[in-house]
Amino acid sequence: MKLKAAIISLGSTSSKWIAKAMKKYFDEVDEYDIRDIEVNLGKKPEVLHKGKIIPEYDCVYAKGSFRYNPLLRAITTIIYNKSYMPIAATAFTIGQDKLLTQLKLDQNNIPMPKTYLASTPKSARNILKKINYPIIMKFPEGTQGKGVMYADSFASASSLLDALTALKQPFLIQEYVETGGVDIRAFVIGDEVIAMKRKAEKGEERANIHAGGEGIPVLLDYEQKKIAVNAAKTIGAEICGVDILESIKGPLVIEVNLSPGLQGITAATNIDIADKIARLLYEKTSSIKKSEKDKGATEIMKVITEDNEIEKEIITNLVFRGEKILLPELASKISKIKEEDEVCLKLKKGKIVIEKS
Repeated sequence: MKLKAAIISLGSTSSKWIAKAMKKYFDEVDEYDIRDIEVNLGKKPEVLHKGKIIPEYDCVYAKGSFRYNPLLRAITTIIYNKSYMPIAATAFTIGQDKLLTQLKLDQNNIPMPKTYLASTPKSARNILKKINYPIIMKFPEGTQGKGVMYADSFASASSLLDALTALKQPFLIQEYVETGGVDIRAFVIGDEVIAMKRKAEKGEERANIHAGGEGIPVLLDYEQKKIAVNAAKTIGAEICGVDILESIKGPLVIEVNLSPGLQGITAATNIDIADKIARLLYEKTSSIKKSEKDKGATEIMKVITEDNEIEKEIITNLVFRGEKILLPELASKISKIKEEDEVCLKLKKGKIVIEKS
C-alpha cells in the first residue's frame, strides 16, 4: 500500500526536519509553502498551490504562525475528510487565540491561571484595583512570549493599560504564577509527551527559548502528562506544544502552540522529535487506510453473498495439499456447499465444475 503525504508550512527549519523524516516512512512527500497557497471558495472549494489544484494525499500536515490562521482553517476544512490531518480546522481558531483557548480549556476542566477580560478601559481599571500583584497582561494573539507584559503594581499596570487603550488592542489580565522564571514545554505527539523545563534569562519573566530561555529535559508525572494530552485533544490537535506552570495549586496550562519549534526541545532532550512526528503521521494514516480497505472488503463481501441466485466469478490462486485442492472460504460461503454434502465433479483439462448432488 503506497502512501502519499504533504506538509504545508512556512518552510522553517522545524518543518524541513519533519518533511525529511516523513520521507523515511511515506512513499511520496511533497512540501508546500503556505505563502503560495490559495483557496477558491464556492460549490466545490479547492486548495491551490501557485494556481494549480493540489492533488489528493493520504496525509496532510498543515501548520504555520497565527497570522495564517484563516487560511489554515480554510485549507483544513476543505481537505480534512479526504486526508488524515493531525490538527482539526477549529483548532486554528481556538488554539491560536488565548481567550478562546482559555474558554475551551475551562469548559473541559483543564487547569489554567485565573484570567479576566475587560470590555472597556474603565472596567479594566476596576479589575486592576481589586486583584493581587504581580499580574500578566497579554494580547489574545501571539506566540513565543510576544505580546506578554508584566506588571508588579497598580501603577505599572495602569501605565500599560493607557498604552494598550491607545493602541485599541484587546487584552487579557491574568494572575501571575511565581515559578522563578521556569515553565514546562510539553510536546504532545498523539498520546506521547516529551518535555523540557525552560529557565528565563536573568531579568526576563518569559521562559520561551525564543526569548533567551534555556531548556533542560524533564520527566513529567502522570498528572502533568494527562493535563498536556487532554489540553491538546480539547483544542483538536494531535501534535502541539503545551506550556505548563508548576504552581502551589498544581500544574496550570498557560498556552497551547499549534506550530511549536523543534530546535530547542530536540537539543534539550536529545530526542529526534521530527522522527516521532513523522512516525505518528505514518501510523495514523496507515491505520485509517487499512480500516477503509477492510470496510471496502466487507462491503464487497456483502454484495457478493447477498443474492445466492446470481452466478459469481472469483479470480484467485488455488492451494494444493498433496492431491487435494483447498477452496477459498468465499467459495464455500457463496455456494453453501458443506463438507458433508455429496457433490458431482465435472472435469476436463483446465476446468473443474463442482455441483451439489
